[in-house]
Amino acid sequence: MSIGINGLGSYIDTSAVSSASGTDLSKKLQGAGTSESAAELKEVCREFESYFLEQMYKEMFKTIGASEEGDASMSSLVDYFKDGVVQKLAAQTTDQTGGPLAQQLYEQMKRNYGIVEES
Repeated sequence: MSIGINGLGSYIDTSAVSSASGTDLSKKLQGAGTSESAAELKEVCREFESYFLEQMYKEMFKTIGASEEGDASMSSLVDYFKDGVVQKLAAQTTDQTGGPLAQQLYEQMKRNYGIVEES
């Protein structure tokens, strides 16, 4: 069974890519096949997995009903700090699990770009 990604564009939230971490990640991935070493490629893949988990956690938080107590300024403050906590949680999850998605991406990109690991 094969899964095509051509029809998935309508499901992807492109507004998230304009965030700082998404923009930085995009720039790193664009140059991954040129002069980047295997270690740098591996780090980019880990950052991508962390970013992916961050987006997943944010979507999960949207399913939780917002508290109607408090004012708008307090809600903005909570949202600001929640974003930082979600970023750290995603990074820790990637570090603790060993980055299985990152490893798969790394192996695939290494084959596609012909990158050889340095010993």
